[in-house]
Amino acid sequence: MATMLSLIASLAVIGCAWWVWTVVQWVWLRPRAIERCLRKQGLNGPPYRLLHGDMKQMATMARQAVANARPVSFSDDFLPTVMPFYHHVIHKYGKKSFIWIGPTARITIMDPELIKEVLVNNKVYKKPTPNPAIKLLVSGIPTYEDQKWAKHRKIVAPAFTQDKLKHMFSAMYTSCNDILITEWAKLVSENGWCELDVQPYINDFSSDVISRNAFGSNYEQGRRIYQLQKEQAMLTSQLLNSLYLPGRRFLPTKTNKRMKEIDNELRSILSKVMEEKEHAMLSHDEDLLSLLLSSTTRTNGDTRMSVDEAFAECKAFFFAGQESSSNLLVWTMILLSQHQTWQTRAREDVHRVFKHNKPSYEGLSHLKVVTMILYEVLRLYSLAPIFTRITYNETKLGDLTIPAGVQLLLPVIFVHHDRELWGEDAKEFNPERFSEGIAKATKNKLTFFPFSWGPRICIGNNFALMEAKLAISAILQNFSFELSPSYTHSPSYVLTLQPRHGAHLILHKI
Repeated sequence: MATMLSLIASLAVIGCAWWVWTVVQWVWLRPRAIERCLRKQGLNGPPYRLLHGDMKQMATMARQAVANARPVSFSDDFLPTVMPFYHHVIHKYGKKSFIWIGPTARITIMDPELIKEVLVNNKVYKKPTPNPAIKLLVSGIPTYEDQKWAKHRKIVAPAFTQDKLKHMFSAMYTSCNDILITEWAKLVSENGWCELDVQPYINDFSSDVISRNAFGSNYEQGRRIYQLQKEQAMLTSQLLNSLYLPGRRFLPTKTNKRMKEIDNELRSILSKVMEEKEHAMLSHDEDLLSLLLSSTTRTNGDTRMSVDEAFAECKAFFFAGQESSSNLLVWTMILLSQHQTWQTRAREDVHRVFKHNKPSYEGLSHLKVVTMILYEVLRLYSLAPIFTRITYNETKLGDLTIPAGVQLLLPVIFVHHDRELWGEDAKEFNPERFSEGIAKATKNKLTFFPFSWGPRICIGNNFALMEAKLAISAILQNFSFELSPSYTHSPSYVLTLQPRHGAHLILHKI
């Protein structure tokens, strides 16, 4: 008996020693070894700090940026206020630098050739495991890898073919006419002009578009989904800007409780939408929701997903589809209000293509100036300001040797604003740079990737661009617009880049 107890005690001591050694390796020895490896290769960055790395400073600077936010001019560099920590690191340590997300090193990659290599080789450079705070907001295809990602993308892709986009156009125009054009026309009818914040209207429009075309739900359902996901995004952003502690999501905090309540309500609404769709669905329906529902009943595992996975895809596409389209359109109206010459050129472009007729799907591809403007808006006010990737094996990237487990930061908006890549006017609104297309503007380098690039390019990018072209064409046909004196230019980063104080414009009926 004594021998057995002695053996158990010895095993317990060995187990504890092994656990302590594993923790020491994770939080100190390995990060320090990686830091030495990176510095030997000419990379610079802040020294590693035990356990939290740079997360404490990152959270502090984010809070200070919000507390001290001030209006900026359109030509000012707003990156120090929207992404203060990344701006600080790149400014202090250079484009070849690294930071610490806890005990994990994250290398900044701004060389176009290396960015291209990372985004093309999605089997080597994968998306990091999402922060638990993100999962309640977005999961599904954006977070999957390898076979699961390929399977889900295969299921969803048919909903975004050119034929399907053309089929969606009519419902998209109805949303635009009902929510933007008709409502704004009522507001300007008496005096011929009005002052309003266009952002809530554009948010409602984008929400209605994704509801009608992707899910077939009615306007009120779509509006509630949007409100819930907007609140979830704010709570998620707050958590990401605070010091992360393992297991924090299990604590019964006010924020955690509210995030779970939102997720439960979203699941309830989407369950109802999916149930209604399932009862009404015809065999030839091929919108996004129909494809997802059909996949849950298939016997073939290669084209089947679970009901929970279908829920995840619904949430992901609603959030991404609504946020990307609305932000693109809001920033476009703001910038065209500031740059009246380009607004006039865009209106002439719309008139050239459509005359006095309503916009058509076929005509959108002939809008040259409008397309130039949208590209420039996407460059300056990138929908997703950063992308991250990770490699789980030691990997060669250009001249660098990347240790296993190191993350790569692709700072989209910093690349889009880089004067070395775009010229001295990189921070200025100049759609003319896209007059001969993206390839000419970028000199055939990967310096413009607002929807990512390579195999994992956003599956809904054509949907978002079609929606923006249609809406801005209809708006330009019916209104001219300028900045209101009450407009305050102060971009804000809440998972996406958006105006902090709304988009207050003055509309004039044409």
